[in-house]
Amino acid sequence: MAGMVKSARYLSILFLILSLLGCAPIPKLSKEQRRTIRSVLKTAPPEVVKGQTGYAVNDGNKIWYEQIPAKTNKKGTVLLIMGNGQDALAWPPDFISYFNDAGYEIIRFDHRGTGLSSYVKKWKKLDPYTLNDMADDAIAILDTLAIEKAHIVGASMGGMIAQLIAIEHPERSATLTSIMSSGHVMDDKLPPMSNEVLPKMISAVLNHGFFGNKKGQIKRQIVQKRILMGGATGEIDVKTLTEVSYYNLKKRDGYNLMAARHHFAAILLSGSRYDQLSNLKIPVLLVHGEKDPVMPIEHSKKLDSIIPGSTHLWIENMGHDLPDEAIPEITAKIISNLTRKED
Repeated sequence: MAGMVKSARYLSILFLILSLLGCAPIPKLSKEQRRTIRSVLKTAPPEVVKGQTGYAVNDGNKIWYEQIPAKTNKKGTVLLIMGNGQDALAWPPDFISYFNDAGYEIIRFDHRGTGLSSYVKKWKKLDPYTLNDMADDAIAILDTLAIEKAHIVGASMGGMIAQLIAIEHPERSATLTSIMSSGHVMDDKLPPMSNEVLPKMISAVLNHGFFGNKKGQIKRQIVQKRILMGGATGEIDVKTLTEVSYYNLKKRDGYNLMAARHHFAAILLSGSRYDQLSNLKIPVLLVHGEKDPVMPIEHSKKLDSIIPGSTHLWIENMGHDLPDEAIPEITAKIISNLTRKED
């Protein structure tokens, strides 16, 4: 009986916390955006995955990947690594097209717990996986596809994983691009990760699709993208985002909201990479938005001061996302880095 009372008390506290977080103000969808969502849902989802797909296995985990060929003579391979709680389809289609058009094949993959990759249903508190383990997932994909060396591009948490690949597997890393990321998230000399975004993200979940239907979960994707934009301005390509989300929900395993919790734990366990990054000998590009509401740009600026020969792209009107308007500039800068000679 005492145990039941204790459990009920914990549940009451949990619901109170969730209720308070659910009160955080979130952006509203416009009538036009709602009409676009309804229109897309009236048709069959377009084919989003068009490349060669398969699984790599690392430490018992099956990691789903897609290999998208270059449209011209192949110049190299670009490995894309997404951020916390995100799967392979979170990369904007236009972002990928610029590389394919320039002669680079793309490999994107689902992190552990997302998309079609292995899902850890029971979190082992005494044996959580780390960013190093997730970096090994990426290397397992390269091994499976017999790719000796790739250009490593990572966003947010993916940038941290990309850094680890460059550090631990320099022979497999042609170049490194770290987007809106950090070399040490707990660096007390830098502004910390924002504590204002999480309540809004949770509020979006509670309002649009914790147990919701496809329409609600699609709305959540759009609202959360707007939250991550922070103070940046610009339009969201609602049609494309809806089509990709619809495909994910209809033809894949949808969205596992618990994955973000596991990934965040791995981030907090990661520690500093400053010393190792200061010894890199490959071309490195750092990209960051000046209006990033999650990871302050000072984190990338510190990396720029540490990594020898690094170049950077600071984008004034960019938050913690890849804005449609900035994709041409970002991809052009990355492609330029892919052709830089080693320092």
